[in-house]
Amino acid sequence: MSASPAAAGGASTDARQFFQWLSYLQYPALLVAFAYAARPLFTGMEGMLDAYNNALLYAGVGVGMSSLQDPAKTQNKMSKKVWQDPHKGRLMLWLISAQALLPIVLGLVGAALATNTALSQLALGLVAFGLGMIGLLKTAIEMREHHRLDKQSPRPIDTAPEAGA
Repeated sequence: MSASPAAAGGASTDARQFFQWLSYLQYPALLVAFAYAARPLFTGMEGMLDAYNNALLYAGVGVGMSSLQDPAKTQNKMSKKVWQDPHKGRLMLWLISAQALLPIVLGLVGAALATNTALSQLALGLVAFGLGMIGLLKTAIEMREHHRLDKQSPRPIDTAPEAGA
Protein backbone atom coordinates (compact mmCIF):
# COMPACT_ATOMS: atom_id res chain seq x y z
CA MET A 1 0.00 0.00 0.00
CA SER A 2 1.21 3.50 -0.75
CA ALA A 3 1.13 6.39 1.66
CA SER A 4 -1.75 8.78 1.43
CA PRO A 5 -1.13 12.16 -0.27
CA ALA A 6 -1.74 13.94 3.03
CA ALA A 7 0.95 11.88 4.74
CA ALA A 8 3.38 12.52 1.89
CA GLY A 9 2.67 16.26 2.09
CA GLY A 10 3.25 16.19 5.85
CA ALA A 11 6.63 14.50 5.42
CA SER A 12 7.61 17.13 2.85
CA THR A 13 6.60 19.90 5.22
CA ASP A 14 8.57 18.30 8.05
CA ALA A 15 11.66 17.98 5.85
CA ARG A 16 11.29 21.57 4.65
CA GLN A 17 10.96 22.77 8.26
CA PHE A 18 13.99 20.68 9.30
CA PHE A 19 16.15 22.23 6.58
CA GLN A 20 14.81 25.68 7.43
CA TRP A 21 16.01 25.18 11.02
CA LEU A 22 19.29 23.70 9.79
CA SER A 23 19.88 26.80 7.67
CA TYR A 24 20.18 28.83 10.87
CA LEU A 25 23.60 27.22 11.37
CA GLN A 26 24.79 29.79 8.86
CA TYR A 27 24.93 32.40 11.63
CA PRO A 28 27.43 30.62 13.92
CA ALA A 29 29.56 29.74 10.88
CA LEU A 30 29.57 33.38 9.75
CA LEU A 31 30.45 34.52 13.28
CA VAL A 32 33.42 32.14 13.30
CA ALA A 33 34.43 33.48 9.88
CA PHE A 34 34.25 37.03 11.21
CA ALA A 35 36.37 36.08 14.22
CA TYR A 36 39.04 34.56 11.97
CA ALA A 37 38.97 37.61 9.70
CA ALA A 38 39.35 40.00 12.65
CA ARG A 39 42.01 38.01 14.50
CA PRO A 40 45.02 39.34 12.53
CA LEU A 41 43.98 42.88 13.41
CA PHE A 42 44.55 42.09 17.09
CA THR A 43 47.67 39.94 16.72
CA GLY A 44 49.77 42.32 14.65
CA MET A 45 48.93 40.59 11.36
CA GLU A 46 50.62 37.43 12.55
CA GLY A 47 49.25 34.36 10.75
CA MET A 48 47.17 36.56 8.47
CA LEU A 49 46.99 34.17 5.49
CA ASP A 50 45.98 31.20 7.64
CA ALA A 51 43.34 33.28 9.43
CA TYR A 52 41.91 34.59 6.15
CA ASN A 53 41.89 31.09 4.69
CA ASN A 54 39.87 29.87 7.69
CA ALA A 55 37.60 32.91 7.41
CA LEU A 56 36.90 32.10 3.75
CA LEU A 57 36.24 28.44 4.53
CA TYR A 58 33.78 29.22 7.34
CA ALA A 59 32.14 31.98 5.29
CA GLY A 60 31.70 29.54 2.40
CA VAL A 61 30.11 26.97 4.70
CA GLY A 62 27.90 29.64 6.29
CA VAL A 63 26.73 31.05 2.99
CA GLY A 64 26.19 27.51 1.69
CA MET A 65 24.05 26.73 4.75
CA SER A 66 21.78 29.61 3.81
CA SER A 67 20.82 27.64 0.69
CA LEU A 68 18.93 25.22 2.96
CA GLN A 69 16.29 27.82 3.80
CA ASP A 70 12.78 27.65 2.38
CA PRO A 71 12.78 29.72 -0.83
CA ALA A 72 9.04 30.35 -0.44
CA LYS A 73 9.83 32.62 2.53
CA THR A 74 11.69 35.91 2.59
CA GLN A 75 13.68 37.10 5.56
CA ASN A 76 12.62 40.75 5.56
CA LYS A 77 10.59 43.37 3.70
CA MET A 78 13.54 44.64 1.67
CA SER A 79 14.31 41.12 0.43
CA LYS A 80 10.68 40.65 -0.52
CA LYS A 81 10.66 43.91 -2.50
CA VAL A 82 13.80 42.88 -4.38
CA TRP A 83 12.46 39.45 -5.35
CA GLN A 84 9.01 40.76 -6.31
CA ASP A 85 10.46 43.30 -8.76
CA PRO A 86 11.67 41.54 -11.95
CA HIS A 87 14.39 44.12 -12.67
CA LYS A 88 15.79 44.25 -9.13
CA GLY A 89 15.65 40.46 -8.93
CA ARG A 90 17.57 40.08 -12.19
CA LEU A 91 20.19 42.57 -11.02
CA MET A 92 20.55 40.71 -7.72
CA LEU A 93 21.01 37.40 -9.54
CA TRP A 94 23.75 38.95 -11.69
CA LEU A 95 25.50 40.32 -8.60
CA ILE A 96 25.35 37.00 -6.78
CA SER A 97 26.57 35.23 -9.93
CA ALA A 98 29.59 37.53 -10.09
CA GLN A 99 30.21 37.04 -6.37
CA ALA A 100 30.18 33.28 -6.93
CA LEU A 101 32.18 33.11 -10.13
CA LEU A 102 34.91 35.62 -9.29
CA PRO A 103 36.19 33.87 -6.12
CA ILE A 104 36.15 30.50 -7.86
CA VAL A 105 38.13 31.77 -10.86
CA LEU A 106 40.56 33.75 -8.70
CA GLY A 107 40.97 30.79 -6.36
CA LEU A 108 41.67 28.32 -9.15
CA VAL A 109 44.13 30.67 -10.85
CA GLY A 110 45.70 31.46 -7.49
CA ALA A 111 46.07 27.78 -6.63
CA ALA A 112 47.77 27.14 -9.95
CA LEU A 113 50.15 30.10 -9.61
CA ALA A 114 50.78 30.02 -5.85
CA THR A 115 54.44 30.00 -4.90
CA ASN A 116 53.97 28.79 -1.33
CA THR A 117 51.57 26.67 0.68
CA ALA A 118 49.92 29.57 2.51
CA LEU A 119 48.91 31.28 -0.74
CA SER A 120 47.73 27.96 -2.16
CA GLN A 121 45.55 27.39 0.92
CA LEU A 122 44.15 30.92 0.67
CA ALA A 123 43.29 30.29 -2.98
CA LEU A 124 41.43 27.11 -2.04
CA GLY A 125 39.59 29.09 0.63
CA LEU A 126 38.42 31.42 -2.14
CA VAL A 127 37.15 28.42 -4.10
CA ALA A 128 35.25 27.16 -1.03
CA PHE A 129 33.68 30.58 -0.56
CA GLY A 130 32.66 30.69 -4.23
CA LEU A 131 31.06 27.26 -3.96
CA GLY A 132 29.05 28.46 -0.98
CA MET A 133 27.93 31.42 -3.08
CA ILE A 134 26.72 29.02 -5.78
CA GLY A 135 24.42 27.46 -3.18
CA LEU A 136 23.16 30.93 -2.33
CA LEU A 137 22.64 31.63 -6.04
CA LYS A 138 20.48 28.51 -6.37
CA THR A 139 18.31 29.64 -3.49
CA ALA A 140 18.12 33.18 -4.88
CA ILE A 141 16.90 31.82 -8.23
CA GLU A 142 14.18 29.84 -6.45
CA MET A 143 13.21 32.84 -4.32
CA ARG A 144 12.88 34.96 -7.44
CA GLU A 145 10.64 32.33 -9.05
CA HIS A 146 8.42 32.16 -5.95
CA HIS A 147 8.05 35.89 -5.36
CA ARG A 148 8.00 37.54 -8.81
CA LEU A 149 4.78 39.48 -9.16
CA ASP A 150 4.87 39.52 -12.98
CA LYS A 151 5.01 35.70 -13.29
CA GLN A 152 2.47 34.65 -10.68
CA SER A 153 -0.53 32.96 -12.21
CA PRO A 154 -3.87 34.57 -11.45
CA ARG A 155 -6.23 32.67 -9.20
CA PRO A 156 -8.84 30.70 -11.10
CA ILE A 157 -12.28 32.23 -10.97
CA ASP A 158 -15.10 29.80 -10.31
CA THR A 159 -18.06 30.35 -12.56
CA ALA A 160 -21.50 29.07 -11.70
CA PRO A 161 -21.52 26.08 -14.15
CA GLU A 162 -17.98 25.00 -13.16
CA ALA A 163 -18.62 25.34 -9.44
CA GLY A 164 -21.42 22.78 -9.60
CA ALA A 165 -19.44 20.29 -11.70
